[in-house]
Amino acid sequence: MTPGRIALALLLVLCTSAPAAAQEAYPSRPITIVAPFPPGGVADLTARPVGVALEKVLRNPVGVVNKTGAAGAVGMQYVATSRPDGYTLLLALSSISIIPEADKLFGRPPAFTVDQFEPLALISADPTILVVRAESPWKTAREFIEDARKRPGQISFSSSGVYGTLHMAMELLQHAAGIKLRHVPYAGAGPALTAILGGHVDALASGPAVILPHIKAGKLRPLAGWGDKRVAALPEVPTFKELGYAEAEFYIWAGLFAPTGTPEPVLQKLRDALRVAVNDSDFKTAMDKLETPIAFKQGEEFRKFFEADARRLAEGVRNVGRIEAK
Repeated sequence: MTPGRIALALLLVLCTSAPAAAQEAYPSRPITIVAPFPPGGVADLTARPVGVALEKVLRNPVGVVNKTGAAGAVGMQYVATSRPDGYTLLLALSSISIIPEADKLFGRPPAFTVDQFEPLALISADPTILVVRAESPWKTAREFIEDARKRPGQISFSSSGVYGTLHMAMELLQHAAGIKLRHVPYAGAGPALTAILGGHVDALASGPAVILPHIKAGKLRPLAGWGDKRVAALPEVPTFKELGYAEAEFYIWAGLFAPTGTPEPVLQKLRDALRVAVNDSDFKTAMDKLETPIAFKQGEEFRKFFEADARRLAEGVRNVGRIEAK
């Protein structure tokens, strides 16, 4: 090879390797996990220990930011349209599947679609629990349902927002039990909990992590659960399925997502890190304190779970129909 050709070959090598050398190793700057609901709700309470555990594994700062509004749609849309580089992630609940279907029902341009997210890992999947204030007249779920039949529209419940996770649980119960309750939506699960504790509403559907401290403190009374089996922390509380309302079955799950288009090597690094993170002793202790069992799934297993749940919830939204916010 002549000296000129050698020089040309070296120049080509330098040109082709320069972009690769310029690419930063992932992660090289802080990662943000967006919790699309206010502090105090299931998304927020799950995102924070996930962030701490991920930070330990990746040896890189991981922070949690609450971007709230529109029953979670604001934060979810923010992540859906973020740069797909692995530095903006979403801690979503099952409402991620509900919101696009509700937009479709109302003929609105969708805030986002589920195909704008890449499922990373399922963290937990808790059945919802129906609670009332401890001083309320209802001692059992049967008493609550019977009273609701006698007084349609008079018993109120709070939720994290119209078509949000907590709202859908109650709508499924109303459909299954043939009752009519009065919906009072709030901007997140935290404010919805504050509403029942303050006596502004009569009932609430919530994940166990949020309400167990208030049950133990004697402020709230659990009546029934939406799962297919009783919650381990509340063995005396029956399921709606046991009571004859199997159609009401519902879960609040929490999972981590990245924007679609995130490079596969980055996704794989996050999946590997999450697999280690959920086995971290501090993470397990944090989830135990929340009374929330870890239900880890990732990769194709999580994708199949997510897609099946999305189909079920989309059907549920269509069954409920259009509900105008008040």
